[in-house]
Amino acid sequence: MQPTNSLPVKITLLVVSTLTVMAGATIAPSLPAMKQHFSTIPNADYWVRLILTAPALFIALAAPFIGATIDRLGRKPVLIVALLVYGLAGSSGLWLNAIGFILFGRALLGLSVAGVMVTATALIADYYTGKERGQFLGIQAAFMALGGVIFLTLGGFLADINWRMPFFIYLIALVLVPCVVLLLPEPNRTAKGAGANVADEPTSLATGLVVLTYAIALISQIVFYLIPVQLPFYLQQLLQASSSQSGLAIALATGCSAVSSLLYQRVKARLSFISIYGIAFLNMALGYESISFGAGYAVILLGLAIAGLGLGLLMPNMNFCLTSIAPGVARGRVLGGLTTSFFLGQFLSPLVSQPLTNFVGIAVTYRTAGIVMGIMAIAALVFLMRAKTAGNAS
Repeated sequence: MQPTNSLPVKITLLVVSTLTVMAGATIAPSLPAMKQHFSTIPNADYWVRLILTAPALFIALAAPFIGATIDRLGRKPVLIVALLVYGLAGSSGLWLNAIGFILFGRALLGLSVAGVMVTATALIADYYTGKERGQFLGIQAAFMALGGVIFLTLGGFLADINWRMPFFIYLIALVLVPCVVLLLPEPNRTAKGAGANVADEPTSLATGLVVLTYAIALISQIVFYLIPVQLPFYLQQLLQASSSQSGLAIALATGCSAVSSLLYQRVKARLSFISIYGIAFLNMALGYESISFGAGYAVILLGLAIAGLGLGLLMPNMNFCLTSIAPGVARGRVLGGLTTSFFLGQFLSPLVSQPLTNFVGIAVTYRTAGIVMGIMAIAALVFLMRAKTAGNAS
C-alpha cells in the first residue's frame, strides 16, 4: 500500500471521484436520439428523461445505508464492489433493447454510484485534515467537473454515431478496481477520528448545520440538473443543435465549475461558508437568467459559464463544511445523507421541471430557476448581515 500523501493514492481518489459525475451526464447528449428510437412507446419523452435521472433516485435511497456500512465495515471493500457493479451496470445500455431493462441497469448503476461517491469522499476526509482536506476537496470537485467535460464531450461525439455508444464510457470503472486494491490503504478508524489528527476532530455534531446543508444540496441539484435534462431539447428547439453541440455546451458549464473548484481553498481562506454559498447562488441565478433569454448559442454558452462558476463552489463548500463538523465515526453517515440530498435533487429535477416546461416552455423554466437561486442568494446575505450584527452586539 502507498502512503496516503503519495501521488498514486491521490490520483486514484480523484479519478474514482469523476465516476460520480459521469453516471448521469455522459448520456445526456443521447437523449434526443434515444427519444426518437423509442418513439413508439407511450410517454417516450418522460421515460427517456428518466433513463438519465433514474440512477439519482437509487443513489439517494442507497447512500444512507452505504454510509452506515462503511462506518462499520470499512471503506475499501465497499468501493471495490461498487466499481465492479458500476462498470457492468453502466455499460448495459450497449446491449439491452427494452427501455424497462435499460432502466433496471440504470438503477443498479445508481446503487454503485452511492458506494463510489460516499466512500471516495470519506476516504479523503479520513486521509487528510484541516487546510489540506479543504484543498483536496476543492481538487476533487475540479476533477469531477473536468471529468464531466471530457465525458460529456466524448459522449456528444459518440452519440452522433449512435445513441448507444456513450455507454461504452462506463467500462472505465473496471480499470480502476486494481488501482483501489493495490494502492489505497484502509484507514485506521478510531472512536476519535479516522486517520486525522485526533485534536482536530469534532466531538459532537451540529445537526442544524447538517440539515441546512442537505437542503442546499437538494435545491441546488434540482436547479442544476435542468442543464443536462432540458438543455439538449432547448438547443434543438432554438437552433436545431446537434448532439455534439449539446455535449460541448454542457461541458462548458462543468469546465467552468472545475476552475472555481480549483480556486475554492483560496476563496475559503478569505470567506465564510455562508459567504461562499451566497456567491455561488448569485452566479447560478445570473447564469440561468442568461440562458432563459435564448438569444443565440453564444448567449446560452455565457449563461452556462456563469452558472458553472457558481456550481463549482458549491460541492467543495458542502463537503468541507460537513467533514469539518462530523466526528470520524459518524462521517460516513453524514456524507451518506449529503449524497442522498444531492442525488434526490437530480432525480426530482425532471419531475419538477417537466410539468412546468410543458405548461410555460423551457425558457420560462430556466427563468424561474434563476429566480429561485436569486432568492437563496438574498437569504444568504440576510443571514450574513444578522450574524455580523450579532457579532458587533456581543
